[in-house]
Formats: sequence, C-alpha cells, structure tokens
Amino acid sequence: MGLKALQRFYPKQFEIMAVSVNPGFDYFDSNFLKRRCDEIGVPFVEEISYIKEIVFDIRKEQNPCSLCANLRRGILNSVAIKQGCNKIALGHNQDDSLETFLLNFLYAGKLSTFAPISYMDRSKITLIRPFIDTPEKEIKKFVKRNHIEVMQKVCPMDGVSKREDMKNMILDLEKNLPNVRANMVGAIKRANINGWKQ
Repeated sequence: MGLKALQRFYPKQFEIMAVSVNPGFDYFDSNFLKRRCDEIGVPFVEEISYIKEIVFDIRKEQNPCSLCANLRRGILNSVAIKQGCNKIALGHNQDDSLETFLLNFLYAGKLSTFAPISYMDRSKITLIRPFIDTPEKEIKKFVKRNHIEVMQKVCPMDGVSKREDMKNMILDLEKNLPNVRANMVGAIKRANINGWKQ
C-alpha cells in the first residue's frame, strides 16, 4: 500500500507488482493477498513452493528460520527475474534489523544486519527495504488507525524462535535503558554496517 501511494507523487515513474511465495502450509491464505492487491490495483503473482516440506518434513530443522529465509529469497529472486523486475522491496522494519543485528552478534560473532539497499550482481536486481528505519510499533499503529486488514502469521515458529528471543531481549533492555533502541540504531549507522549511514 505504501509503495502504491508513493507511486502517485514520486517524481520518477515506476511499476509495482506483488509477489507472494506460498510456503506450502494448508492455512496459507493466497485469496486474502490477491483480494488486497485487487483492491489497490496492484498485479499479484503467487509462486507455489515446497518450503514447508523441505524445511519441516524432510530436513526437520530445529532452527528453520535461516534455511526458510534463504529458500524464500532464492524463489523471490527467480520470480523477479522472470517478471522483468529490477528491484525487490522487502518489508523489514527497524525491529527486524535490530533483532538480526543481535542474532549475528551473539550467535555468529559478527557485526551485521540487513542493508537498506543492496545490489545483487548475479541477478542484476537491487534489494530495497523502505521500512528499515520505521519501528514495528509505528507500523502497527498506522494499520490500526486506518483499519487495515492484515493477513495472519502462518509460520509455525512464530513466537518460539531465536528471533523472538531477541525481540524480548530488546523489550527487557528498554525497561532499564529507555534509549537502548536509539543507541543501537546509532551504533549501526555510525559504524556504517552494511551501508547504513548517519
């Protein structure tokens, strides 16, 4: 919806299409997504995948998030190339970037998080994250204030993943350190991690 609204007044013309990677869960509601896209006049493309089968049934991953994300990203890139797109816009917000920063720092020993903009040489596609500076709570407020219906989460790991642990850690830190979120964002930008800039 945000990009569709931007399209009306942005000085450079651009086209939008919505691509959904259906992971193969029985309760994944593609009709909801198609209906929402029809309402705002955005073409909708659905790509059926076997992610659920690969990640949960065959591999039986204990920590499936990384593999699932990699599979989805590969499928999304393939669809974008097939459809002639030169950019992919992802919905990661500020909370996602901070959680990823902590996951990489605590579990992999590296200072890294999502890049706001990145160019993929092999596919010749630019990845953009328009909401990277927006806290999740601000997005939720906007959705509630404007009575926007959203699709229910479908991931069976929702609420029980390492990412959820990082979310709770940030919430706990904020109780005693009210500026911790701003400090983390500032540190990422000052260090220019993955293209983040002041």
